[in-house]
Amino acid sequence: MARGERGVGRVLEKLEASVNAGQYYEAHQMYRTLYFRYLNQKKYGDLLQLLHSGANILLECDQQGSGTDLAILLLDVLTKSHINPCEEWIEKIAQLFAKMKPNVVERETFLINAVKWSMDKTKRGHPLLHKSIAEVYWQENKLTYAYRHFLHSNDGVAFATKLIELHTTKGYKSEIAMFIAQAVLQILCLKNKEMAHEAFKEYTRSHPNLNERVPPFQYPLLNFLYLLLKVIDQKNAMKFLMLRKSYEKFLKRDPRYFGYLDTIARVWFGISAPGNRRNPNSMLGGIIKSMLGDIDSSDEDGSILAKKTQVPDLD
Repeated sequence: MARGERGVGRVLEKLEASVNAGQYYEAHQMYRTLYFRYLNQKKYGDLLQLLHSGANILLECDQQGSGTDLAILLLDVLTKSHINPCEEWIEKIAQLFAKMKPNVVERETFLINAVKWSMDKTKRGHPLLHKSIAEVYWQENKLTYAYRHFLHSNDGVAFATKLIELHTTKGYKSEIAMFIAQAVLQILCLKNKEMAHEAFKEYTRSHPNLNERVPPFQYPLLNFLYLLLKVIDQKNAMKFLMLRKSYEKFLKRDPRYFGYLDTIARVWFGISAPGNRRNPNSMLGGIIKSMLGDIDSSDEDGSILAKKTQVPDLD
């Protein structure tokens, strides 16, 4: 063992002994003193080990303020030492986040700093971090927060699995297509076509209340999503405009869909409006039937909702 490692090991032992003796304040102050000392000496490796250990120990002893403070300092060192996001550190960060109680004010600061540290050129944060944080929020039953992070997780299968659980435990039967529709449209707004495909495929394949695993589906919204993904793959703006017009009455079930489709029109087809207000009906029948079959002549998507689906708007 190198001399530096032995030195850090002895320091950790002394600090852990202080914590175990209930001397939480003294231990916290010592961690902070060492933070400034090691930071000035640029002993980043030793400092990361020290702060991670200290944050864990204090949080496990329910010293929420002190533990969270050290966790925030840990992120500061990760940033200043130019440590790139990796599975090891993302896992450690998520574990610390899970140990923080939801009512701790500094928890949000920790999360914001963690996302900033993990950002790349997309400025959205690392997908694995978002997925890990989403899982924590899900376990805490903070579903809105979980949903927002799953949107950025780049894991359509995991997201769809949670949506299935959410619908089967909290949703109405008539909302079965709406749960995945909101998600797929929002993912497409974020320019993540692959995740949208993945989420739609998993949802329709695994939902226990869907009789059809492949199109045509019983629910018009599902057929719309299938066709939407298809025309995006084909980069066919005309088919997109006609598809939107054809399914307009089903899209009216949630007015937010039109806003999402305006964004999709812009980011995927380069058009600033969902359509030229001309009537494309002369072309619709043959195109829709050739892709799906004549199955959407009636509204089989359920009765009028008693309440809106409990999912958030796209940030």
